[in-house]
This record gives sequence, structure tokens and C-alpha cells, in this order.
Amino acid sequence: MSRGKTGLAKRRDAPYLGAMALLGPVSPLGALRDLRRFLASRERHELVFAFLAVLVTCTLIVGFILDNNMKKPYKRDIVYFENWTENRTDAEIVAQQKIDQARREVEEAKLEAARAKRRAEFKRLDDKLNKLGI
Repeated sequence: MSRGKTGLAKRRDAPYLGAMALLGPVSPLGALRDLRRFLASRERHELVFAFLAVLVTCTLIVGFILDNNMKKPYKRDIVYFENWTENRTDAEIVAQQKIDQARREVEEAKLEAARAKRRAEFKRLDDKLNKLGI
């Protein structure tokens, strides 16, 4: 062991990033010069793909923004009810219930027909997709 050394480890040098400012003064012209220099060092196909990537990303963001701003039209939700007198007879009540039941059955039949039509459309679509192997 020589006289100048006092141990096994060397003294650490100062960190190389210590003198470097994290964010130095930034000017728009300097930033544009850096961007121009960076783009000049790239190949043409890299620039084309970078442009396409930015374009697709911007298109998606704009699409989401436009889709989000669609306002739902105001639709009134009015519920009508019949006002019955309290001195109705049981026969009148039963007769009205039969009328209401017939009306409900017609509406349910229409709804079921619409559902059946929709199921048939999906069935046709499923059959076409099965033919294609999907």
C-alpha cells in the first residue's frame, strides 16, 4: 500500500449533473431550432409515420370531444291518469279493467311482434356471419 491512499474505495467525484440546470431559460426560437435540428436528423419514413401517428391520435381525441358534446333533446314525460269518482260500482270497475286489459294485451302483442322482428334480423345477421366463419 502506498502512503497517499487511505483505504480501498476512491473518493467520489462530483455528480456530472450537479452543475446542469434542470430547466434552463427556454425561448420559442431555441425550441423551434431544436425541433428543426431533430427533424432534420430523421429519415423520411420516420417523419411520415410520426405524422400519421399524430394525425390518428388527434382524430381520435377530436372524435371523442365531438361525440361527448351531443346534447340529448328534451322530451316531456307526461303521465296521464284517469280521475274516478269514489261512488263507482263494482260492475263499472270490472268493466273498465276488462277494457284496460284488452288495451294492454294489444300493446304487448305489438311489442312482442317488434321484438320478434328484431330477433329475426339478428338471426339473419348471425347466419351470415356463421357462413363467413365468424
